[in-house]
This record gives sequence, structure tokens and C-alpha cells, in this order.
Amino acid sequence: MSIRHGLLALLERGPRYGSQLRTEFESRTGSTWPLNVGQVYTTLNRLERDGMVAQGGQDEAGHALYTITDAGLAELRTWFEKPVDRTSPARDELAIKLAMAVGAPCVDIRDVIQSQRRHTVKAMQDYTRLKAQALVAVESGGARERDDVAWLLVLEQLIFQTEAEARWLDHCEARLIRLSTTTAKATTAPADPHAPGPSTSGPATTTPASAKGGAR
Repeated sequence: MSIRHGLLALLERGPRYGSQLRTEFESRTGSTWPLNVGQVYTTLNRLERDGMVAQGGQDEAGHALYTITDAGLAELRTWFEKPVDRTSPARDELAIKLAMAVGAPCVDIRDVIQSQRRHTVKAMQDYTRLKAQALVAVESGGARERDDVAWLLVLEQLIFQTEAEARWLDHCEARLIRLSTTTAKATTAPADPHAPGPSTSGPATTTPASAKGGAR
């Protein structure tokens, strides 16, 4: 998740101060990617350094307000228009864990898979329950309808992601079973009766022609 672009998107709606941006960011994403105020202000300082935001006065409570600049708007438009790059996928801890578990001593990779599957199914159930609540909120309308719709989209992405993860775990388990079966068959296969036998040691001997017919 690009925090800088998320903050720019919120600032496009009008001036905001740091903790307000954090609250709106978490509201829009359902706290799936929680932020702390330090992250927000660090990012705002970098955006200000790059000329994408500027401080523009204070609100009634004395909070310093930030506004988006023309350069920030251009950066935001480019972000929205450019596809998310998948040529360098993010590190996936689960994929790394299973890759390291293959052949690791004292580790049964199938136990690792089954444990993860239970967790994944539980997460899927939780996301589905939250989706039902989000749908009720969206259908009822209200002042936060935009945030509710955004949270619904995030939830549906999480549901699709966990469904795919569960299918991948099933695939991994089936693949390991097939490989172990193939390996077991290869190690217990009977010898081929038509295969040439081992060569005898020592020089080859020939039978004299006179001996073939016996003694005369």
C-alpha cells in the first residue's frame, strides 16, 4: 500500500491535518493497514520536500493544515492511471515458509499446510461476516457512504485473496502427496529382468573349435 499516494488522494478532497489524515485513511481501508501519526507526518514532510503538498494555515483548533499542490495532483493522476507493477511481487511470508519447510529436518510440511489452512478459513469467515455488515451500511446510506463502499471493496479483495490462498494450500498438499508417491514407487520398483547383467571379471575365454565336437 502506497501511504504517500493514499494521503495525496485524501488531500485532494481538501486541506487536512496529520491525525485527521490518519483517521480518514484507516476509515477508508477499515484499519486493514493501520498507520501511526509518526508515519503520517514523516510522509507529509517528504511530500512537502518533493513539492507535492504545502502547509496552508491552521484550523480553528490550531492544527497545521496541508494542501495538495499541482505537482501532487499530477503525481496522483499518474498513480491512478498506472497499473500496479507485478514484475517484482511483494515477498509473501507464507510462500517463503513453505519453500523453507521443504526438506527441513524435524518439520512435517503437511502439518504446516494444515495449520495455515485452518487460519486462512477462519480469516475468510471473518471477512465474509464483515462484508455482510458493510453491505448493510452501504445500503442504508449515510454521511460515511463513500468510506463504507471503499471498505467493502477492500473486504472483497481480502476474501478473494484468502480463497485463492486456500486453493493454493490444497494444491501444495496434493502436489506433495503425488511427489512422495512417485518417489516411493521409484525406490521400491523391481529390477528389470531384461536389463543386462553385471560383467564378469577377468579375461574372456573362448572354446577351441575342436572341443565343440567332442573328442574324436
